[in-house]
Amino acid sequence: MHEVVQDYYGKQLQSTEDLKTSACCDVSNMPSWLKPLLANIHDEVLSRYYGCGLVCPALLEGCRILDLGCGSGRDVYALAQLVGSTGHVVGVDMTDEQLAIAKQHQDYHVDKFGYDNVTFLKGYIEKLDELNLDPNSFDIIVSNCVINLSPDKAAVMASVQRLLKPGGEFYFSDVYADRRIPQQLINDPVLYGECLSGALYWKDFERLARHADFLDPRLVEDRPLEITDPLLAAKIGDIQFFSATYRLFKIATLEDACEDHGQAVIYRGTIDQLPHHFNLDKHHAIETGRVFPVCGNTFRMLKESRFAKHFDFIGDDSRHYGIFAGCGDILPFGNQANIVSDSNVGQSVNSGSCC
Repeated sequence: MHEVVQDYYGKQLQSTEDLKTSACCDVSNMPSWLKPLLANIHDEVLSRYYGCGLVCPALLEGCRILDLGCGSGRDVYALAQLVGSTGHVVGVDMTDEQLAIAKQHQDYHVDKFGYDNVTFLKGYIEKLDELNLDPNSFDIIVSNCVINLSPDKAAVMASVQRLLKPGGEFYFSDVYADRRIPQQLINDPVLYGECLSGALYWKDFERLARHADFLDPRLVEDRPLEITDPLLAAKIGDIQFFSATYRLFKIATLEDACEDHGQAVIYRGTIDQLPHHFNLDKHHAIETGRVFPVCGNTFRMLKESRFAKHFDFIGDDSRHYGIFAGCGDILPFGNQANIVSDSNVGQSVNSGSCC
């Protein structure tokens, strides 16, 4: 599979125009604040972008970030601007052609940004231990439509857990399916290269995350994928695919369910670009100044991460009131209920409290 992916992304694809599905390169929900950052990135780097989501979470200044499967470096160079001169971004990729483009334009971006804060490494995301990266050394790890291409996703998740600092975050976009993919489709090199047949069944992803001690995966956003090539669509049949962004926190005290301890938070509105709402995930659009009831896990995610200073915290976990109503096991994608608009953020957010 490594050879299939290296050939597809190194030789078969020359630009985003060569893709056969809508799995990658959707920009319809791009926030307004990101557009000037992308305008600073070299055109050739942008033309080789094959991501499926936005992996630029809030509050990145000074952070140390690792990008798994960085490709030609679009996300690395966007994140480099967000972390600033005091932060650093490391990109890892296994495809020589993609890394060559990323490194070729490194000086261009140093001139644009006024500082040099990126490093590109050749390696396999399943074998990050071979790159001499220190454990507990990254504030955030990101990935954009790459985990599905890995033949050993469990090894990737284990390495992410090892490399994140306590309270750190794995924030990544990928492709998921509503069922397990048949082996004959997994063996199809085009379907695999197009980020479809390597996609995990969403429940298997949740099991994989929890096995790696990410006990409460949080879905940030999702969209259905359209298979625009008729030949590929015929092979896929009734399988539904979704592009989805998740965030996973490295917090040892998280539980495997949303338990109610009578806790709440108040968002202070002090994060740049988020004056009115803080969007932890698809079900937590926390309005500025409002007392917002949360489960114990959400309480810990906010209090034990880089977001803590932007919130006031009410209560503790000394009492237990059962599980939050509505926490279940239905397909999480595509539920667009209770949408409110935040023009300052440039995206849609969900109102309401926990789960």
